[in-house]
Amino acid sequence: MRSIITKTLIQTSLYSGKFIRQGFGEQKRKSLLTVVAIVIALTGCEASLNLEGIKKESAKPVRRTDQFQAVAISQEIIAVVGFDGLILTSPQNDLNWHRQVLEERPNFVDIDSCPDNTFIALSMEHQVWRSIDQGKTWTKNNIPTQENLISLTCGPDNSYWATGSFSTLMSSKDQGNSWQETTLNEDAFITQVQFLDDNTLLAIGEFGFIARSSDAGQNWTVQAPLPNEFFSQGSYFKDLNTGWVAGLGGVILNTTDSGMTWSLQSTPTESPLFGFYANKSRLFAFGDHGTVLELNGTAWQRVKTPKIPVYLRDGMQISDSQLIVAGGWGALFPINI
Repeated sequence: MRSIITKTLIQTSLYSGKFIRQGFGEQKRKSLLTVVAIVIALTGCEASLNLEGIKKESAKPVRRTDQFQAVAISQEIIAVVGFDGLILTSPQNDLNWHRQVLEERPNFVDIDSCPDNTFIALSMEHQVWRSIDQGKTWTKNNIPTQENLISLTCGPDNSYWATGSFSTLMSSKDQGNSWQETTLNEDAFITQVQFLDDNTLLAIGEFGFIARSSDAGQNWTVQAPLPNEFFSQGSYFKDLNTGWVAGLGGVILNTTDSGMTWSLQSTPTESPLFGFYANKSRLFAFGDHGTVLELNGTAWQRVKTPKIPVYLRDGMQISDSQLIVAGGWGALFPINI
């Protein structure tokens, strides 16, 4: 407010001098001086800005402006990534978040943990970031592709797999130092790649795209698309036969025959759904408007969460009775399951 008034005062003073120099007359000069006097009076009445609230918010490890995108756990350390270089870490058994913002401020879109106990994170800037000390420090490698990359997976052999536009898969077997680019020649984003075992991979994406590899990603077979070119924003396969995909409108489809046929499962929401988390016996889905669902038989039920108008992008189990969920506008909290 003060800066606006000050700017008005300066501009008005300059205009007043201009009018005087151009001989606009005594009456206009008096009118302008009156405006100047009013602005001065308003400035004098304005209370000083209270920055205490801003300082308190800036001191918090989790802030209302944070946009979280993904969660991973390695050796009982939780790592959460978001836009603008943001990384949060905490012990799994005692949530106490440590905040760091990387100097280059990469916009992170995904994170995963590898069997060798490292974290790897993907940024929109075509970079993979790696931490070998449980998220304390990070080093980067560039990914040499012109395609947009949106997901990252670490394989059983510690290989890195990034997926993106034009059905592109980027893979690295040397911690991101060199990359091999594979395209499956479909004009579609691959939103996720999943290892079912050491050699079997599934790639699922936009416009109902689904492909399978039986030789650790060396060769791929594009399968029949999902019904109605369904845009899968998240997927999970329990095994080669049984899987789920989720997308807009709260829609979840299920297959029990390796994707040959798909059935619609009942959900209690029309909010977009973004992904899944599975443990040994339970399956959860995350979505917009603070949505968390759990599969019960062949139907999905709501898990109680705070009523918040923000998306939940990802989540993982942190104890027998709790998930940690992460999403937009500072949404990062445990929920009971």
